[in-house]
Amino acid sequence: MNEKTRKIILNIAKKMGYVKNINASSLRSKKTHIVGVIIADSSNPFYAEVLKGIEAASRKYGYQIILMNTERSYSNEERAIEILLQRRVDGLLITPVQDRNDDIIELKNSEIPFVVVGRHFDDLEIDEIFSDEIKGGYLATKYLLDKGRKNILMLNGFLFKSAARMRLEGYKKALKEYDIEFNEEYMIATDIDVEDGFREIIKVFEKGLKIDGVVCYNDLMAYGVLKALNNLGLKVPDDIGVVGFDDIYFSSLVCPSLTTVKIRKFEMGYEAFKMLLQRMKNRRKKRKIKILDVELVVRNSA
Repeated sequence: MNEKTRKIILNIAKKMGYVKNINASSLRSKKTHIVGVIIADSSNPFYAEVLKGIEAASRKYGYQIILMNTERSYSNEERAIEILLQRRVDGLLITPVQDRNDDIIELKNSEIPFVVVGRHFDDLEIDEIFSDEIKGGYLATKYLLDKGRKNILMLNGFLFKSAARMRLEGYKKALKEYDIEFNEEYMIATDIDVEDGFREIIKVFEKGLKIDGVVCYNDLMAYGVLKALNNLGLKVPDDIGVVGFDDIYFSSLVCPSLTTVKIRKFEMGYEAFKMLLQRMKNRRKKRKIKILDVELVVRNSA
């Protein structure tokens, strides 16, 4: 129909309160224009900023999203994938738990387009976007070494996570440059919340381990470390330097403000959606891996 007639019909429909039936449209087009987003922890500000990037891209390209939170549980992750596929989403963006990869293998063998966000699988040919974790671990450790620290603790996440493994690799690389032998006592793998950082540092001092620097898996753990050190009567950075990872919003507001490795969180979400869009529209057949650069943001904690 011509544009004039189209406008008349749309105005009448609006006055009558007509609402488009998305399900009916989806049956005709076989597309829902909905993307499923599965994140590991909705309470972590890191994922909130990644999600902002996803939402910005989805709005730009005319898509809606359905968000599922797994709370870092593999069984929740499996269920989230199942629910979203039942809803006939056009594609998936997922930040996997990584203690198992069966569900990712199943996705790979299916026809659903998906992109893994913030994680890397060494043995799977899949689309991924993640940060230069090795560089991040290296920068954080090297900064403390440059400041004259020699007994640097790495308070890491569990090593089934690709980010934890790669950050450890960067940590070891920096130690090697300074001819410091890696000591397993100085690498603690644990969960990654504020209370975990607090608890593990208290344990370190109870064991009598001497430290003058801490590299934390993320900023949340670093907040717990700062609190614990304050409770122990130690000054940061005079006695112990602390470096976080992520550069979430509150890291410039804590006292002392946190030196941290900055991840491009918004860009990660935005670019992940664009990668998925290419796959959904069959514009790309080959696997794509995008690695985002990181940088050290120097503040007052180290």
